[in-house]
Amino acid sequence: MYFYHPNSAGITFMPAKENRLLPKPVLLCVLRLCVKTNYTMRQKLLNEGAKELSYEIREIVKKADQLKKLGLPITWENIGDPVQKNHKLPQWIKDIIADLMKQDDTYSYCPSKGMLETREFLARQTNALNGVQITADDICFFNGLGDAISKAYQFITSTSRVIGPSPAYSTHSSAEAAHAGHEPLTYKLDPNNKWYPDLDDLYNKVKYNPNVVGILIINPDNPTGMVYPLETLKRIVAIAKEFNLFLIADEIYINITYNGAKAHPLAEIIEDVPGISMKGISKEMPWPGSRCGWMEYYNRDKDEEFNRLCLALDNAKMIEVCSTKLPQLSIPKILGDSRFKAYREQTNQNIGKRSKIISEILGTVPQLTFNETFGAFYNTIIFREGTLKPHQKMKIENTAIKTLVDQWVDQPIPLDKRFVYYLLGAKGICVVPISSFCSELEGFRVTLLEEQEETLVRTFTSIRDGIVEYLGS
Repeated sequence: MYFYHPNSAGITFMPAKENRLLPKPVLLCVLRLCVKTNYTMRQKLLNEGAKELSYEIREIVKKADQLKKLGLPITWENIGDPVQKNHKLPQWIKDIIADLMKQDDTYSYCPSKGMLETREFLARQTNALNGVQITADDICFFNGLGDAISKAYQFITSTSRVIGPSPAYSTHSSAEAAHAGHEPLTYKLDPNNKWYPDLDDLYNKVKYNPNVVGILIINPDNPTGMVYPLETLKRIVAIAKEFNLFLIADEIYINITYNGAKAHPLAEIIEDVPGISMKGISKEMPWPGSRCGWMEYYNRDKDEEFNRLCLALDNAKMIEVCSTKLPQLSIPKILGDSRFKAYREQTNQNIGKRSKIISEILGTVPQLTFNETFGAFYNTIIFREGTLKPHQKMKIENTAIKTLVDQWVDQPIPLDKRFVYYLLGAKGICVVPISSFCSELEGFRVTLLEEQEETLVRTFTSIRDGIVEYLGS
């Protein structure tokens, strides 16, 4: 037996505890009103920005999974997960985490902004750069950088924009565009100049778009693997200062550089410009499943509007109670251990070696614009203009797989996505099209993560052979 409870949003049916009995004829009448052939919500549910939310890095997995069900083995080059690509954490790191799990306090709530001891440790690391100085109160933890990124744009007024690099990392570009209800606003990274930012493009877009309130830097960059030169960073700081903007620096890869490169953190060069640095342990430790990231607020005392944004971010986390505690507890113990530096240096050296192997395989293909990478663990490879055509194909032996791929490409899609679908169907290699990174360029992104060299060589030789076949068809 059910009763009804009216409310402002509709009608709720409840087990018989209170309120009054809903007679059967009335119940039937209400159900007829609710069950319509063309049901329409009385109010629009989604805002215009929702259509900007996309994440091709994982969307391509849906396609790959369809082929996997047809018996095709998949090589995953779509996402930056070192553990998935056979990286093994040292036993001493696992032991530290295991010991923390034996402590009862590990399972309790932590302060909303994060563990004080951890925030003090991180503040000391930043202050050692001899740039901007912060305290533990200038640090707030989030459930991974994805959570931090979403929050960062969420509380900025919808008419204000944060301009970011293109090719763009999807989490940033989607979140910023969704908050504004418009397509992402970007400045160009130039594949013909080592993927360095086009500073004239950035300056003009900031100058002639008064809605721009902030500039995003991803350093080292995802998806290109470029490391910002010091002079470039100083020029971006100068632009922010000239137009009274704040800076956001995604520095999740700040300690992952190789082949002689050094990444300069925002704290080192920001001077008195307000800014936010985003960091985490998912790539550096690496522990991507921990979902542990944090923001560092710089120069919040220099501008009241910026300080209000920082307070809103803190309050948002307070409403959620707190972020995950276990990985926070591990940070001082692991990053502060004398063994970590040597471990990270060796891991970076291995990534650099793999970048050279990939360069030897793909760098000689004349139809590609290929740049060596120096940071993070990705490479973005661009097809030269006019190279891709709508008729090109790769041979697919399996009839069922060929039929499925033909269906995917038999619709208006970017030409680089068409190539990616054929590479997936013909070679079983899952990469991400660059058109999905908010870019007009045509190409694809790969990772530099495969620990087994034989597999790495086989994978990228297969990609090269697929390119040659595709362009020659």
